[in-house]
Amino acid sequence: MSASLPRRSSTHKRADLTMGALAEELVAQWLTSQGWKIHQKRWRCPVGELDLIAQRFDQSSSQIAFIEVKARSRGNWDADGLLAITPQKQEKLRKAAHFFLAKHLYLAAFPCRFDIALVSCQRSPITEESPQPIAPPNFASVKLGQPVAIGIYRLTLQQYVEGAFD
Repeated sequence: MSASLPRRSSTHKRADLTMGALAEELVAQWLTSQGWKIHQKRWRCPVGELDLIAQRFDQSSSQIAFIEVKARSRGNWDADGLLAITPQKQEKLRKAAHFFLAKHLYLAAFPCRFDIALVSCQRSPITEESPQPIAPPNFASVKLGQPVAIGIYRLTLQQYVEGAFD
């Protein structure tokens, strides 16, 4: 008989999705403050999902970035999400990027890269005094390494790895 991991409850799965969506929004806002234009969030195709697709313009050129966002809480097993980007995951992201570029030919001529954003997420214990996230938060002051409180969550963009698959 093989041992299996315990199944996560639907409440935990919803909390993970909430943390993931908040982490993606945090990274999107940080990228925007760095001069990037966000083209898509959570873009889906037959081979998977791309968390963020962004474009940066500078004086001489433009570049497209496909950003994989990994949100983790304390005590994680995979180096804050970095070890979850296996060669198989990289290939899946590459295929999804090809699907995206095939549907958005006007972007296909630009140089592309794959970035990874690692976000630390802490959840406060729920008490009667704990605020609940109601509206989308304002991430206007997102800075690398500085926590942002959103309702019952505290998120920190820990690391941003440019060209992670190179």
